[in-house]
Amino acid sequence: MNDPATRIPTALTDGLTAPQCEAVLHRDGPLLVLAAAGSGKTRVITRRAAALVLAADAPIEVLAMTFTNKAADEMSQRLAALGVDASVTACTFHSFGARLLRVYAAVADLEPNFTILDRDDRRKTVAAAVESAGLSLTHLPAAAVEQHISRAKNAMIGVDAFAASSGDFQHDQIARVYRVYEARLAECNALDFDDLLLRVARLLDEDEDLRDRLERRYPYVLVDEYQDTNAAQYRIARLLTRSRHNLCATGDPDQSIYAWRGADLGNILSFERDFPDARVVRLERNYRSSKRILAAAGAVIAASRTRPDKALWTHNPDGDPVRVVEHDDASGEADWIAEEVAARVAAGARPCDVAILYRMNAQSRAIEEALLRAGVAYQIARGVEFYARKEIKDVLAYLRLLLNPRDEQALLRAINTPARGIGDTTLRRLEDEARARAVSLAAFVLAEDADFAAVGRAALRVREFAEMMRSLADLADASPSHGVDQVLRRTGLAALYLGEDREDASAADNVRELQSAAADFERRRPAATLRDWLEYASLVGDVDALRDEAGCVTLMTLHAVKGLEFPEVYITGLEDGVLPLRREAPGSFQTDEEEERRLFFVGMTRAMQRLTITWAKHRMLQGRSERRNRSPFLADLPRDRADWIRAADDDDARPDFGELPPDVEHWSVGTLVREPRLGLGRIDALARFGRHTNVTVTFRDGVRRTLILEFADLTRVDPYDLGDPDDDDG
Repeated sequence: MNDPATRIPTALTDGLTAPQCEAVLHRDGPLLVLAAAGSGKTRVITRRAAALVLAADAPIEVLAMTFTNKAADEMSQRLAALGVDASVTACTFHSFGARLLRVYAAVADLEPNFTILDRDDRRKTVAAAVESAGLSLTHLPAAAVEQHISRAKNAMIGVDAFAASSGDFQHDQIARVYRVYEARLAECNALDFDDLLLRVARLLDEDEDLRDRLERRYPYVLVDEYQDTNAAQYRIARLLTRSRHNLCATGDPDQSIYAWRGADLGNILSFERDFPDARVVRLERNYRSSKRILAAAGAVIAASRTRPDKALWTHNPDGDPVRVVEHDDASGEADWIAEEVAARVAAGARPCDVAILYRMNAQSRAIEEALLRAGVAYQIARGVEFYARKEIKDVLAYLRLLLNPRDEQALLRAINTPARGIGDTTLRRLEDEARARAVSLAAFVLAEDADFAAVGRAALRVREFAEMMRSLADLADASPSHGVDQVLRRTGLAALYLGEDREDASAADNVRELQSAAADFERRRPAATLRDWLEYASLVGDVDALRDEAGCVTLMTLHAVKGLEFPEVYITGLEDGVLPLRREAPGSFQTDEEEERRLFFVGMTRAMQRLTITWAKHRMLQGRSERRNRSPFLADLPRDRADWIRAADDDDARPDFGELPPDVEHWSVGTLVREPRLGLGRIDALARFGRHTNVTVTFRDGVRRTLILEFADLTRVDPYDLGDPDDDDG
């Protein structure tokens, strides 16, 4: 038989270093790829997946699991270019879990149409469980309970084990709520995000036949970002490779930053103990950052007490010195960054090449306001927020309910939207009837033989709603775009949000964006059903909403930037207590300074050409302005690799943006405008700052931009002059 390596095209190894080739060509047995930041890891694991497929004696399927949809999509695109995309399943751990649990629902004691609760509905369900357990939300807030339950599930601690573990009075109360919460999930045929991992890990552990079947289907498993796996993910990876040991783990201990959600750095550090015959490949050459940036980042991470010895090096140019800029306060810090970015953009830099990073979302407010004043357009990596908007959740509630008639949270949202005269009193009576029958509220309301006598005159309205929902059941296997369009039309939501009498134009734009999202998903996956798309939407992450557009600076947290890169990066808030973050609230998750150091390192290594680090002597957080000391991490920066700057923070030094246009008073919120590239839009807000005016416009495709009115190429549009509303240009 021919050597399998001879069947691998040279294109898979062209341009690779010796260690990269070693990782790509390794065939059987465990493989640990210790991939430093910017070392070409994605290229290596993608080519490795392709090489495994092409070298096999018979057709095989490789399973590659990542942590974000964005990473999985990027891998799929690269595999398609290599011609082996159909032979590799590239997905996130959570999407793999959801898919597996639907296929093997009966074995997992589930109905295959289970709902995946989003963050908001999960918290509401926890709150209801607190009250059902006879406890007070004042003394036991839903957010805190949710955090404890999530940590327990990520550590594979079920209800009984949690209740049996030693704890104080509060622990015992949370154990009671945990039990009620799980009962409510079962009643509603729902899972939370953590269940997608916990349930799969248990299923693989308990069902040997299923485990063997999956290992035969996926003879090779690749896990990206192995340092960020929690107990359940670790267990899944080990069980899927129990017999053959064909597990390829890629990651970097220096970039382990998710302990707060259960990630265990020990998983990657113990790989060689778990697999004594493992081959270890080190990718230490950085292709991304300049020498000065890499030297600064290397000095910061070298001070870590827990990292394995690893070199970082690059053949890239020296580049500009890393800048460390001191400011009097956070407002001055934000203004300085915004004005510098505006000046660089005016000089020809592309806004999309710039990222502004921060430790906490609360820090973004001052930066956003400063960018608005400077006329710099920006986007924020908060993809889940789109799906948390009221109008979007209203549409999704109907979709969830038609797919899972036991979904209580979906019913509570849908039953009186649009208004049908079914108020809180009616809902309380319906819930009492449901509890008396030991079923979910949704199951009771949607049952064909339900008796609504207890709600009096509202019974007819409830019955009409139930009949309408049953009539939508035929859409479960419809295409995403058809399903969404039909639900909008047949439920009254189209009239509410898209009709002529609508009050909120931005809500209409968001609903249209949801329609576009469904159509785009369908275009990429022609065989997809409404059920497939709803599952994808339920697993969307913050980074998935980022657009590759030239006109926007990107704002995001240091956690969200993992896996991305930008020519220019600003890291803000390098103060003791902010980065590293120190929490003082009782019961809050205490941060680990070693992990905070790794988080700073991750941010630094996102920068390709220019890195600026800022800190402020005063910052207002949680309503208090406090004196701040600079972060201890700054002491580790090599003095000869950084420029230390004291900013003036002078209000009089702001740039002059020119005269206001003479007709500025004729522009107002609601004015229709057209931009040559973005098409038709509507003004959402205007704000005057000194001698210039910022205008925020939401365009037809859902894109939102903040522009300087004086310089934006906008023309006003008379509504009566509009042509076909479905014109691609509008």
